[in-house]
Amino acid sequence: MTAKVLSGNYAQSYAALLARAQVVSAYPITPQTSIVEKIADFVASGELHAQYVKVESEHSALQVVISAAALGARTYTATSSQGLLLMHELLHWASGMRAPIVMGVINRAVAPPWNIGADHTDTMSQRDTGWIQFYAESNQEVLDTVLQAYRLAEHPDVRLPAMVTEDAFYLSHTVEPVDVPDPAVVDRFLPPREPHAVLVPGEATRLGSFTGPEHYVDFRHQIGEAMARVPKVLETVETEFERAVGRSHGGALPTYRIDDADAVLITMGTSTTTARSVVDELRASGRRVGLAKLRLFRPFPDEELRRLARGVDRIGVVDRSYTFGPMGPAATEVSAALYTARHRPEVTSFLAGIGGRDVTPGEVRRMFETLLSGAPATVHWEDLEDEGVTRIHG
Repeated sequence: MTAKVLSGNYAQSYAALLARAQVVSAYPITPQTSIVEKIADFVASGELHAQYVKVESEHSALQVVISAAALGARTYTATSSQGLLLMHELLHWASGMRAPIVMGVINRAVAPPWNIGADHTDTMSQRDTGWIQFYAESNQEVLDTVLQAYRLAEHPDVRLPAMVTEDAFYLSHTVEPVDVPDPAVVDRFLPPREPHAVLVPGEATRLGSFTGPEHYVDFRHQIGEAMARVPKVLETVETEFERAVGRSHGGALPTYRIDDADAVLITMGTSTTTARSVVDELRASGRRVGLAKLRLFRPFPDEELRRLARGVDRIGVVDRSYTFGPMGPAATEVSAALYTARHRPEVTSFLAGIGGRDVTPGEVRRMFETLLSGAPATVHWEDLEDEGVTRIHG
């Protein structure tokens, strides 16, 4: 194990190096660019023996790794915001072809207006494309999750692509100590990919070609079954990872001080760190509150959530995006998962940190106060400021 001071982006780069990615496709976009720049350094220096493909767009970047994965290669690419949206068509192709691609996504606001701050709208817009989605809290978690994502994506019970996301600038450009595992340790945890259902040059094979309605539904069902197996496989992958490197990130929905809690807040990404400190502060003053981190969003960890909900009456969900539904996207998923639960807590949706706004301790305290007050469950825009904003509609 080697301790390095790394940004979240460089943590992605080192993970791709340790995973021995064989094909990397690259197209720049703020704030992702330094990931593929660092990987280019690794390839140029001979540290990573990979084919590094510079392309003309994010759409092409994903097409390159889909094609390489179809030939049996282990692949990596990265993007952000508008770049991820440009990939939309091919996100479906990747999951439909069961390509075990791993992609780093730096969560950034979607234009217009142009904004490069942290916001989950980019990945939430792609939540139904058949990709596994992880949301990381720290740079250490970024590196470890990329390695776990390869094991998960390539597992014979899964074979689906995975996104490992990190909040723009809070992680992508902020440095902190990261323990980088020894390559030999990673090699034992992550052996070479075993190709399955791949194209073989010179042989008459095909992937992703036409099928009629009599069979199409079966393919979709198989993807659904594979996605449903992810939480169980993740448990095994995390157990083996902890055995290899001595670290665990708590599975799909790690919890903090939820025993006897009157109210629990569910967070994603870096807002979790702030919320955890507020939980400690409120606990010290006698308020019974707890925290759960939604680390795995796709597939949604329904069973884990229902277990958490058995002992709590009020749940708040913090979303760093708004998707024009009845609540924030994560809050909507939480409500749906609890609909048939024997004990169904009230769910309150909090929209905070959108477009890069800080999720402050004061805001988190107000969220807990709202939950503890017994106020009716509703949607709260926590940091809305109209003053000084030019209105273009109405």
